[in-house]
Amino acid sequence: MTNDTPSAWTRPPEWLPDRPSLTGHRIGTREEWAAAREALLAREKEHTRQGDELARQRRELPWVRVDKEYRLDTDDGPHALAELFDGRSQLLIYHFMFGPSYEAGCPVNSSIADSIDGVVPHMNARDVTMLLVSQAPLETLQAYRRRMGWSLPWVSSANSEFNLDLGYSSSEEQTRAWVAQNVGAMPPIVDRNATASGTDVAGYLTESPGFSAFVLDDGAVYQTYQTGWRGLEFLMGYYPILDRAPKGRDEGDGFQLWIRRHDEYEPKRTTKADAILGSNEVERLAGIAAARLKSAGPTLSD
Repeated sequence: MTNDTPSAWTRPPEWLPDRPSLTGHRIGTREEWAAAREALLAREKEHTRQGDELARQRRELPWVRVDKEYRLDTDDGPHALAELFDGRSQLLIYHFMFGPSYEAGCPVNSSIADSIDGVVPHMNARDVTMLLVSQAPLETLQAYRRRMGWSLPWVSSANSEFNLDLGYSSSEEQTRAWVAQNVGAMPPIVDRNATASGTDVAGYLTESPGFSAFVLDDGAVYQTYQTGWRGLEFLMGYYPILDRAPKGRDEGDGFQLWIRRHDEYEPKRTTKADAILGSNEVERLAGIAAARLKSAGPTLSD
């Protein structure tokens, strides 16, 4: 004879429909969850297949030859764009917002660099060189890279028109004129990031974030892809993880306002309740240890 009543293990009390939820979120049975998860899984698989197709279409974009001779400042001196490939056939560049008036790199861009830094060796293994480029002087970038603990290559376009031509930098005069026409229209994150970067809004917005892809073929450099703003979320490793967390990104109207440089987050504060729970746990473990010693019998020190 079998028992068809779900056990407390497979159907914990908080899942029972006759129990009120304290969370404010819809509560269901395990069976209801499984059915909803299966339906969502079908949509997730379709989303994956659509992503595969978009990736194929990106690769099919026509290449544009880069005829202009750009020279960017590197740790080893000025290098031509073709030299930045460093012996590989593909070059991926993140246009990091760090302008001439900045005292520090943009916090959001810094969080992106955190994600990129760890994958560089894997990119290199696939015939891809990946680096950052910014408009600030090289020595300023080097100092900030040391602070952040990154090892990825970072070059400066301060003495080049590279960032300007690709649309990721603009003159301060042009930017101030644009800002004057858009006062009150910018989201709070702009003012916050400007302050955190040690500049004003106009100085901050002389730079834009972006991603550019290049290929070196038979000695010629071609641009193959480019994207910016929300198109950069694939570089923000924390977002796809948060998208699968119970509360998601949980940003509300505070788009990206929570993001800090990784050395600026405040440590979790220990509350009185945490302290009480902690002391109780210590006492419990001490009791277990004492009981084990007692059961072990006499020791060499007895």
